[in-house]
Amino acid sequence: MTIAITATGADLDATVEPRFGRCPYFLIVNTEDMSFEAIENANVALGGGAGVQSAQLMADKGVTHVLTGNCGPNAHRTLSAAGIGVIVGCSGAVRDAVAQYKAGQLSQAAAPNVASHFGVGGGGGGMGMGRGMGRGMGMGRGAAQSTGGMGQAPPNASAAGGGEDVSALKQQADALARQMEQINRRIAELEQGRGGDEA
Repeated sequence: MTIAITATGADLDATVEPRFGRCPYFLIVNTEDMSFEAIENANVALGGGAGVQSAQLMADKGVTHVLTGNCGPNAHRTLSAAGIGVIVGCSGAVRDAVAQYKAGQLSQAAAPNVASHFGVGGGGGGMGMGRGMGRGMGMGRGAAQSTGGMGQAPPNASAAGGGEDVSALKQQADALARQMEQINRRIAELEQGRGGDEA
């Protein structure tokens, strides 16, 4: 089975990138033997439509699922129309996300978990790359700045008010909790490493 993971770098030890359409790399992974192809995302610099263009690229690559941190409505719609499952809330190392997928620990998102243009820089906030957490990982900090808040509900949430929207928000809350757990774990690892260097 071939899946795609949004990544900050070109190998399996890279971190899962929280943005779908504007991720630096897509790693196309064969889950049977863990062989992969790293594709630099040419859509990063697009003024608009990066999510749709990236989704079409995934369809061209014949992937069955996309693993990412967040997926907006246009990209989600395009991926779903192509029969590609979308799994959001992924974070940490790409290798670990693939292992979780293979173990059946990740579930498919029925709806987008962020609004349109999530991750597009605005108000001087930047896109999160190389901002904090060291080593240029970013860990999604720019996402909150560029959308005006991580708690932004998906489009039509207030209009519909149905259980599907509550479910999408719960998925987003779970994804954020997992990301915080992994961020805190990484902080602890870095602090332990720093303490060892100073001793």
